Amino acid sequence: MSLLNKFGIGPGNGPSRDVSQPAASAAGSGDRSRPKSGLPAPAVGTSRVPPSSETSRVSNGLKELLWNLDGLGRGTLLDLGAAWQTTLSFFIEKGFRVTADDLLRSWKQFLDQEEKNLRETGNMPDPSVDMTPAGRASRFLASNLSYPPASFDAVLLWDLLDYLEPQMATKTVASITELLRPGGVVFAMFHSKKPEGFQRYRVVDSNTLQVISSPVLCPAQRVYQNREIQDLFARYRTTKSFIARDQLRETLFIK
Repeated sequence: MSLLNKFGIGPGNGPSRDVSQPAASAAGSGDRSRPKSGLPAPAVGTSRVPPSSETSRVSNGLKELLWNLDGLGRGTLLDLGAAWQTTLSFFIEKGFRVTADDLLRSWKQFLDQEEKNLRETGNMPDPSVDMTPAGRASRFLASNLSYPPASFDAVLLWDLLDYLEPQMATKTVASITELLRPGGVVFAMFHSKKPEGFQRYRVVDSNTLQVISSPVLCPAQRVYQNREIQDLFARYRTTKSFIARDQLRETLFIK
């Protein structure tokens, strides 16, 4: 059985990097001191044509995230989902320097390339390459999420952990933790049961998200229980969760 079939993942999609443009000026006071070099490059992204299947949901987690970031000044934010122009513009208008990095799409492309490499060698992997799930995750992260430590004040993780292999999810959280400054915030979502489809999210306003049905990139891998989520984010000093009727739990983790 091929590597991708084993995880229920099909052929690859297009490029994964999307970016936004930085704000011309940043409003607000209380700007934290930060290094003048080594910051992530400002994102430069393109608008997406809105799909037809979309709904809106109240997001108390988003509201809480903005409350935690209030007064930050020229903050930096990493969006690990699809680069919707509405989301990028929302944070840019609040003075944030935004970097967008579609992590799940990059992961799928990585798995596609792994599958291609195996086919080209007659399914005889290089013995020097660690093909275990943990080894695969390490090789992926060696060339992704490659930003300087303490680069960001906030990360939009969305519900991506539900779609990653458990070893990959653990290593992703560890990498994100290193990218956050002390006091930085992660906004994550978890499904209370295995999702039937695949959704993307974009920000409408300070407490509303648009939920967009999208083609499946990777099948859902795991439904995390409370204790498992706490273990994943054990290095964070504060957590706050909001449970909604649509079986999505929004959680903020403060480093």
